[in-house]
Amino acid sequence: MITASITKNITYKEDKPTITLLMETDTTKEIRIVMRKNQEMKEHSAPKPIVVEIFEGEINFGVNKKVLNLKRGDLIALDANVPHDLVCTEDAIVRLTIAKTDSIKRVNDVVS
Repeated sequence: MITASITKNITYKEDKPTITLLMETDTTKEIRIVMRKNQEMKEHSAPKPIVVEIFEGEINFGVNKKVLNLKRGDLIALDANVPHDLVCTEDAIVRLTIAKTDSIKRVNDVVS
């Protein structure tokens, strides 16, 4: 059994989103992305499918030349290699599920 909390030990950075590995299972890595209003994650893609959940707040999620306004409770799943970007419109906590073979370093590189 593995446990984690998406709401404990939250740190908002003023200059860029905060990326935290919450847990790693046999198949996935669960990552928390904490964003302040107006912070963004430039266009990028993942080598494997991902799932993004808006736990708190609001973001504009750009994908396929569309911008989706995602709010608390919304989820989106993307296939591998789909370019996307995030712009935070209200302080947000985002849960990202990536494949175990994917790298948290790759996610951190997006915000660097």
